[in-house]
Amino acid sequence: VQVVESGGGLVQAGGTLTLSCTVSGLDFDDFAWGWFRQPPDEERVGVSCIGRSGRTTYYADDVKGRFTISRDVAKNTLYLQMNKLDPDDTAMYYCTAASCSPSPPVAVSLFNYWGQGAQVTVSS
Repeated sequence: VQVVESGGGLVQAGGTLTLSCTVSGLDFDDFAWGWFRQPPDEERVGVSCIGRSGRTTYYADDVKGRFTISRDVAKNTLYLQMNKLDPDDTAMYYCTAASCSPSPPVAVSLFNYWGQGAQVTVSS
């Protein structure tokens, strides 16, 4: 299984970034998928999750209304559009197959494999 995150970068507060995660080695639409982030010196936590059907989405309270998770099954790709970015969003972002929940944590990884991540840095 391989996941490759991309789209990170340096952006000013209030700006927008869209992350992508391309998956290979398993059937993408057999799983729910989550985005996770790990700020410096902190634990990795789930910030968003999309159900196996693609019809249900979940967000952590601190990103709700600003982030949008989506997927393209034909491309085996997961996306995270991040609007109104804040310096507190600075972190390494990862995607993986997940179990979704409407209450925190909104995403829990199913397997212990991670890509290299995408660094998001938001300047004030």
